[in-house]
Amino acid sequence: MKKLPRHMMKVLVGAMALTLLLSGCGNQAGGTPKTGQTKSVEKLTFDFPVAVAGPLAQDMTQLVNEFNQANPDIHVTPVFSGDYGTTMTKVQTGFKSGNAPDVAVLLSTDMNTLLDNHLILPINGFAASQKDQKWLNSFYPAFMANSTLNGTTYGIPFQRSTLLLYYNKNEFQKAGLNPNTPPKTWSELVADGKALTKAGQWGLEIPTSGLTYWEFQPFAIENGQNVVGDAANKVYFDQPKVVQALQFFADLSLKDKIEPPGLIGWATAPDDFASGKAAMIYHSSGSLTQILKTAKFPVGVAMLPGNVRPGTPTGGGNLYVINTKNKAREKAAFKFVKWMSSPEVAAKWAIETGYIGTSPPVYETAQMKEYLQKTPQGDVARQQLQYAAKELATHDGQEIQQILSTACQKVLTQNVKPLEALTAAQNQADALLSKFKD
Repeated sequence: MKKLPRHMMKVLVGAMALTLLLSGCGNQAGGTPKTGQTKSVEKLTFDFPVAVAGPLAQDMTQLVNEFNQANPDIHVTPVFSGDYGTTMTKVQTGFKSGNAPDVAVLLSTDMNTLLDNHLILPINGFAASQKDQKWLNSFYPAFMANSTLNGTTYGIPFQRSTLLLYYNKNEFQKAGLNPNTPPKTWSELVADGKALTKAGQWGLEIPTSGLTYWEFQPFAIENGQNVVGDAANKVYFDQPKVVQALQFFADLSLKDKIEPPGLIGWATAPDDFASGKAAMIYHSSGSLTQILKTAKFPVGVAMLPGNVRPGTPTGGGNLYVINTKNKAREKAAFKFVKWMSSPEVAAKWAIETGYIGTSPPVYETAQMKEYLQKTPQGDVARQQLQYAAKELATHDGQEIQQILSTACQKVLTQNVKPLEALTAAQNQADALLSKFKD
């Protein structure tokens, strides 16, 4: 081979060097990565309120895995922390120590406390596109009552619920009642409860041993006066209609004798229902799937009986983006929240659990339509949303809820009159809330 002249050799070497340099710069500036190069992955943690060994933990892990596979630039690790209270404590403690999760499912009623402690970010700040805005405006208004403040959204409805009346259709028939006509009014509830009460079986059970405020609140709403309004620093515990509602609530066991005396555990009611010890129970729509699985008889599901109006509070948890002060992770957290609340994923979660699909588009999915054809009971809670009212949510929310719960329990177990108990509860709540100037 003929040798190149020395000056030509210098030109060729210089050109090759320039080509290599430009090639390297091109990759650094976002060009096509070489084989083996990978994009950086945002690693998120997601605190979810369920026991580690429970079936819902497995279902949630499967959902998170689906998200991770569809979004290779984000990896979400679910952390199962126990119940809502334990999860809330974990998030608060982690925030103080700089080890908070990126996303959490916490009670919708915790929103004010989370805001007061600067733990969560407004969702509106992430929802910039028209598509995002359409998604943000798609949720049922009843759920948004505990998800927004002054027009800004802080929580995205995820596993949301109402209370429902579950009843044993076989026992209705045995008692001479129409199994397709559940009680629609307070007076019918008492009359049916008396017809169903017999040796070894109570006509009705309403859980009262834990946060009793939620099981009592529908009675106040149905009597025309909710215990909370729009302001987060005011409650209405001692209003006459609330006092009347608590009297009726207590009379179900103390006077009408259709409920067992004392306090009833949250898990006791569905267990007693399945075993035939209770013919009717009040329980969350989030318990629907489990109740239908365990009952060995036809289960009727109905809206709660009303008085001057039908009514129920909403309940359950929202998805929150935690204030980690890491913009890239917060942006990835929003993407995860949006995916988790999409119609297809929300439908899947509602079917697995019994929680309500959080937006009308959920009920337009093929899987939800198929589910409701087979399980029409699954649509009752959604229909009841038209009568739903805001759940008790204020500043110092858990303390305020406990104050009302304790007042209800004193009436049920200590022979305290409703007016006395609720007046004391109002005074306690006012003292706590007076420091907040909304």
